[in-house]
Parts: sequence; C-alpha cells; structure tokens
Amino acid sequence: MFNAIAKKYDFLNCFLSMGIDKWWRRKAIGELNVLQPQCVLDVATGTADMALMIHKVLNPQQLIGIDISEGMLNVGRKKIAQKQLNNKIILQLADSEVLPFENEKFDAITVAFGVRNFENLEQGLQEMQRVLKPSGKIVVLEFSKPKTTIFKWLYQLYMRSVTPNVGRLISKNKEAYQYLNNSVQAFPEGDTFVQILQSVGLKQVYKKTLSFGICTIYVGIK
Repeated sequence: MFNAIAKKYDFLNCFLSMGIDKWWRRKAIGELNVLQPQCVLDVATGTADMALMIHKVLNPQQLIGIDISEGMLNVGRKKIAQKQLNNKIILQLADSEVLPFENEKFDAITVAFGVRNFENLEQGLQEMQRVLKPSGKIVVLEFSKPKTTIFKWLYQLYMRSVTPNVGRLISKNKEAYQYLNNSVQAFPEGDTFVQILQSVGLKQVYKKTLSFGICTIYVGIK
C-alpha cells in the first residue's frame, strides 16, 4: 500500500495537513535538544522527512532511517541525494519489529506517524528500547483524536470524508487514506499509550498534545 502511494505521499501530507505536519515534527525533535544525541535512529522513516529535519535541527554524527516500504525509501533517497546528504543520512529496508542493530546502539530513537502501523505494537517498542542506550530517549509523534465536542466532530468529518476522497483523486488510492483514518481510530492513544511505553521499560514517560489534540508527542527514557 505504501509503495503504491510513495510518489504522491509528500504532497498529500502537506496538502491534507495544510503544512502543519512540519511544525509537529519540529516540536517532536525539540524534545531531544537537551540530550543532543549523536547517534539517532528514525523508525518508519518513510520518505525521510523526519530524518532530514533531525539532520537540520540536531546534526548528529550518525543518522539512520528504516522502513519496510522500498518505494517510500526510494523517494527519501532521492531527496537526500538532492541535498547532498548521502554521507550524513543512511536509509535502509528493515522491519521495526526486528531491528537489525546491536543492543544499546542509539542515543535517541524517533518515530513519526508510524507506530500505529506496527503489527505488534509492544514488540516494536521493545525492539526500540533494546537498541537504545541507557539514558537515551524515545520520541513518538502520532495522530490522536481531539476531545472538544465541536472540534472532534469536524475532525471526524475531515478524516472520514475529505481525506480518503482527496487521497483517491491525487494518489488514485482511496484505500490507503481510508486506512489512515481507520488506523488513527484504532490506535491506543493518550494515557493508554503512555502505559504501554512504561510496560516495555521506559521511565519518566510523558505526553504533549498539539493542535487541539490532533497530534500527540510521547517521550520516554531508558
């Protein structure tokens, strides 16, 4: 599914979020400013938007992005090559639930709009915790559902009607953007996800909601 929409993915992200997705990513990366990590893993990196912003904001010595979609990675590689950052950002095909890295390799791990796609959420999070160094941080950026009645109604209308239909017109794949809404509805957000992060061994876990609750940042420390 992600291979099929890879070429239109960046445009649709920007269009459907009205560009605010960039601000969300920057806020999430800001949670790592104090840590100043030098070895960073971006899980479910997709077309490398998060990885590129991590490089711009934090400029770590080593930055690896992984994804299970070769189509998305190919788009990301082209963007990295255009910016002449091939020696700074490495993208590789890998399963987030079976990470091909040794224990305690990374200072920080990020995942933006990807954990809701994990087949086994706890296993993916345990793998991230495994390859994270002690005192390292995991930062998760994910969609959530607004709680205010009027805004919640508008949000649901947008996600159920506008998003899949615009996605169909531009990407010719309505199912992919219908899946977006379905996966957001099914994701165990908020305090439930905080508890899941704690259950895999992360400490000092907290969350920050953005844009009236459309998006949430979750942070945990090993």
